[in-house]
Amino acid sequence: MNFSAWSIRNPIAPILGFFMLMVLGWQSFNALPITRFPNIDVPLVAVTVAQSGAAPAEMESQITKEIEDAVAGITGVKNIISSVTDGVSTTAVEFSMDVPTEKAVQDVKDAIDQIRGDLPGDIESPIVTRIDVEGQAIMTFAVSNPNMTIEELSWFVDDTITRSLQGRPGIGRVDRYGGADREIRVELDPVKLDSFGITASAVNQQLRATNTDLGAGRSSIGAGEQAIRTLGDASTVADLATTTIALPTGQHVRLGDLGEVKDTYEELRSFSRYDGEQVVTFAVFRAKGASEVSVAEVVNETLDQIRATNPDVYMTLVDDTVYYTYGNYEAALHTLIEGALLAVLVVLAFLKNWRATLIAAVALPLSAVPTFWVMDMLGFSLNLVSFLAITLATGILVDDAIVEIENIARHIRMGKTPYRAAIEAADEIGLAVIATTFTIVAVFVPVSFMPGIPGQYFRQFGLTVAIAVLFSLLVARLITPMMAAYLMRDKDAHEEDQKDGWIMTGYLGFVRRTLKARYLTLLGAIGILAVSVYFMIQIPGSFIPPEDVSRIPMSVELPPGSTLEETDRTTLAMVDAIKDVDGVANVFVLGGASPTGDLDVRRASLTVLLDKLDHSLLGKLTDIGKTIPFVGDYIPDRVAEGRLRPQAEIEAEIFTLLAAVPDVRAFKLNDRGERDISFSILSTNEADLNVAVARLEAALRSDPLLAQVASEGALPRPEVQITPRLEEAARLGITTSQIAEVVRVATLGDGDAALAKIGLDDRLIPVRVRLNDAAREDLGRIEALKITTASGATVPLSTVADVRIAEGPSMVDRLNRERRATIGANLPVGVALGTASARFKEITDGVELPPSVRVAEAGDAEIQAELTASFGNAMIMGLMLVLTVLILLFKSVIQPFTILFSL
Repeated sequence: MNFSAWSIRNPIAPILGFFMLMVLGWQSFNALPITRFPNIDVPLVAVTVAQSGAAPAEMESQITKEIEDAVAGITGVKNIISSVTDGVSTTAVEFSMDVPTEKAVQDVKDAIDQIRGDLPGDIESPIVTRIDVEGQAIMTFAVSNPNMTIEELSWFVDDTITRSLQGRPGIGRVDRYGGADREIRVELDPVKLDSFGITASAVNQQLRATNTDLGAGRSSIGAGEQAIRTLGDASTVADLATTTIALPTGQHVRLGDLGEVKDTYEELRSFSRYDGEQVVTFAVFRAKGASEVSVAEVVNETLDQIRATNPDVYMTLVDDTVYYTYGNYEAALHTLIEGALLAVLVVLAFLKNWRATLIAAVALPLSAVPTFWVMDMLGFSLNLVSFLAITLATGILVDDAIVEIENIARHIRMGKTPYRAAIEAADEIGLAVIATTFTIVAVFVPVSFMPGIPGQYFRQFGLTVAIAVLFSLLVARLITPMMAAYLMRDKDAHEEDQKDGWIMTGYLGFVRRTLKARYLTLLGAIGILAVSVYFMIQIPGSFIPPEDVSRIPMSVELPPGSTLEETDRTTLAMVDAIKDVDGVANVFVLGGASPTGDLDVRRASLTVLLDKLDHSLLGKLTDIGKTIPFVGDYIPDRVAEGRLRPQAEIEAEIFTLLAAVPDVRAFKLNDRGERDISFSILSTNEADLNVAVARLEAALRSDPLLAQVASEGALPRPEVQITPRLEEAARLGITTSQIAEVVRVATLGDGDAALAKIGLDDRLIPVRVRLNDAAREDLGRIEALKITTASGATVPLSTVADVRIAEGPSMVDRLNRERRATIGANLPVGVALGTASARFKEITDGVELPPSVRVAEAGDAEIQAELTASFGNAMIMGLMLVLTVLILLFKSVIQPFTILFSL
């Protein structure tokens, strides 16, 4: 059926059809979420287990390995990544992309339920959650109020800000960093405990048993029914201090006589500072599929309402990725419009007829705008990748229309009316237009189905191009001939001289010469192909090129054994060193946690926020002009509208200044919180792993293509080790778990879930019982802790155990049930990821490593390797599809192969 002829004879139907498509496309364009990159959906599940006071070594053997073995047998598991720190074990289970995330979460939950009985009894219930790989916060705020304590400010964030934001459209979650929760602390005096003959553990157990409100059944007194409640909860801190504690001797003592009862906040294990001032921060994460720009508007609107009712609370925007997302959106939109205008001007320059140009130009909006409707139905977003696809397709969208118009003009020159010429010309080249369109679709569609994370990025790219090109085919077959039939005139085909122009004359002359020297032409083509392939191989590869985003995130690490106070002092010194650097606006510090979220008091994340970059076109032209000899002297100076120094230059100055800060290791991270290049060192033998890391790190640091080489792994730290003397302990009826519980409660307090609670100000406040700080700083006091024997008597800890200071791992990283250390580096300016990765492998191949050690790509290097392999397969599949389409359309083999070889 000749659809073009039908459209020419029935113009109303295609006009109405495309009018509806334009309306739907425009509505979808306004409704599509605006994000920086496409939504990534990776089936990734985390299992988190907390055990108060547990060291990484014990958690690895008793919890982490058990979990890893349980989930390893689940169908579709790709990688198992575990991280163990003090009191917390986190295992991330990555599944193949074809496994639905909901099924992955349920399978992991079932596996954990099956081994729950094999895990230690004093752990908190394992938490199984889905990990969102788009989990970077889009906005981070610092909250301060000089009239509030750190605990009051934290409660304001939790109770007022978080509750106001949660549930608003597009907001996924709100996390608080820094600050501290309120708690009632009972700091026991070890001397008084000894004099009364009671242990901290016994005091804690009595408080937990007596200070609580419980349901006690139901009664039917009189004519009605009543609930029975047992009310034992203290109503004030003073009442709690008067709680009676039973002594082993049968006597009694008040809780306040055993130590001090304070209404305070929990022991600080993290902090946040903004320009050196202590603050409480909160970060806002968008829900999956939500628009970053829309979420930012909702957040700002909500916070403005909170500011109106709480004028003394200052909420300062610390970090904001939405600014750059919207900037990329506007830049991509402008580029798309500019490209469309240039395409129209080029068409006008060659066709030299305003009617023909108008007909060709109409193909652009009629093809591009309806594409947004299909993008909306497929769940796409407006991001760098989708805009790149539409911009790339801009020139392609008018190709079919130009071919149609040119052929119609040729038929008009043959003496036919525009109406007749449009019908016959469209029918004549219909096969060629369809073949062109479907070959383009055949190239881009396979790119959309690449596996892994690269496939998630390129899915929107390939499908968007294919959809836009298919709409351009509809326009070329339905709208272009119809408009030509009714708009073009007989004179349009004769407005210019029928003789070929200078471009066509030159081209035809070149073709004649190549046909006369066929073998030389063929030899030249092969030579050009060989040279092109050679230089293509030499081009270094990269995953995501670096951008100037006016922020420099970095990881800060102190020596093992450092305290949170030392981390705070060190980061303050770093802030003082760099705050006056030209281009630095603010510095934000989050202490007590690594950039990946691992809790560790000797680590911190430091983010240097720069002044916004000057993006004005006039500024760029002025800067370029000033570099021209002689001319630059006459160009007047201008007032900059932002930062002029490039981010790389500021980075170099910052790290030069930070090199003078002692006892700290700091290195830059990319926007995804990772090193520019990183490799995993794996082994089942911890000693071999440490040897391999030391050798590799020393070899890599000497290479100029790698900057700030540093390893991350289980560095040894000082720790107090208690080794029970089993025979003596058994004789007294004392178990190892009993010893651990007594020491844990005395030095740290019981686990959060096991703490007594007191109702104050309409909320439950935990009551933490432990020894005072002075007792925790004295090894002798720990040795003197009393342990209750089977007979009810108490003996010092030193009677049944040896207490000494030794070394143990500060944290444990594991990958696929092996110990892992990571060696990472940053890339100097001008060095691509592919070049550095090849150099990294070359160096590691030259280092002698223990037999149990192997090196594996990680981070961007792993994704780049996967992208290279997947893209090659997609290109081969695309060529095969192109050949198939051409053979089906031409019903021949020779012509399709001839066309294919032109690629």
